[in-house]
Amino acid sequence: MNHDKLVDATGLACPLPIVRTKKAMNELQSGQVLEVHATDKGSKNDLSAWAKSTGHELVSDTEENGVYKFWIKKG
Repeated sequence: MNHDKLVDATGLACPLPIVRTKKAMNELQSGQVLEVHATDKGSKNDLSAWAKSTGHELVSDTEENGVYKFWIKKG
């Protein structure tokens, strides 16, 4: 999936993946897509809930070799 910006939060524990995602999302325009990579197992629930509560859309997410990948469209 295409993205406008990538955040590599692999190896970081909660809350850092969310903190880095929020900072990167502030740099995007509405409709742009942020790709996030994380290894923290809680990231799946955390990023999904964060996107919903902040008006963004979790377009897709996958898990590959212990790395969780998320694509979030800015609302």
